[in-house]
Amino acid sequence: MMSKNSQILVEIKDVSKFFKVSSGILKAVNHVNLEIKKGETVGLVGESGCGKSTLGKVIMGIYSPTTGQVIYHGKKELLVKKENLFEYAKLAQIIFQDPYSSLDPRMTVGSIIEEGMIIHNMYNKKVRKERVYELLDLVGLNREHANRYPHEFSGGQRQRIGIARALAIEPEFIVCDEPISALDVSIQSQIINLLKDLQEKLGLTYLFIAHDLNIVKYISDRIAVMYLGNIVELSDSDELYEKPLHPYTRALLSAVPIPDPKKERAKERQLLEGDVPSPINPKHCCPFVSRCPHATDICSRDFPELEMKKGHLVACHHADEPIYNREIIK
Repeated sequence: MMSKNSQILVEIKDVSKFFKVSSGILKAVNHVNLEIKKGETVGLVGESGCGKSTLGKVIMGIYSPTTGQVIYHGKKELLVKKENLFEYAKLAQIIFQDPYSSLDPRMTVGSIIEEGMIIHNMYNKKVRKERVYELLDLVGLNREHANRYPHEFSGGQRQRIGIARALAIEPEFIVCDEPISALDVSIQSQIINLLKDLQEKLGLTYLFIAHDLNIVKYISDRIAVMYLGNIVELSDSDELYEKPLHPYTRALLSAVPIPDPKKERAKERQLLEGDVPSPINPKHCCPFVSRCPHATDICSRDFPELEMKKGHLVACHHADEPIYNREIIK
């Protein structure tokens, strides 16, 4: 990983995103607090439907938060005033999950990459054309690809085009919204290594959203674990994998396959019973209480705050008790 500094680039303060539905209020993101430092990669993991992508879209300004605020570089007004969103769009970009539906099939690759530069009035036409070629080369494509259309490329190549488009207006911060989940396994590592190389070269900051824990560990400096719209644990990447504290984190990690057959057979499986509760009108208690093997009365009564315990930020009433001292792998 590249050397990091302590400067906070993105600050997410008490952010919630609620949606009105016929049966009540759907709490997709519930009072989330998170800081992302300049030059680092923060991984955001959790089951499908836990609110990861919704949080990413709130950070990008695609959704307005129901409560709280997103502060970029100390500038509170960037995502509050609509007239400032244009300025923010030049600083922060997003790489979408589906590299096909996120590219306009009627535009050539060159036009797709150049579009952002035109909107933000960057360079003249000649320089923009050269910039398109530079970006194609940077992401591992050829300059002749500029005149082709998205349907002429493979999934991995289309995602490289999406990355080039995100880089075109020279952002500092990129939300990677499950950028490899729609790709073949053989291509995923290429895209991950490309993102790491670009971070080194350009000094980028990432929020990397995914559900593949091995990938997230490889690319992330810190990892936030999300469950039912809440961040339940936040720690340095290695520390989280070695000593997870929240029972949900432990269950997620116990499901990750290990290349060593002996360790895989010896691994302690932590199976969760029941389904994820509905995010519509949730009770004011631990969101994991119905699936937690260690739940007690206090878990059903009180909502656990995200607090520092044993070096992790964790939202669990019992995270500092002896039962959590066991390792996942015996």
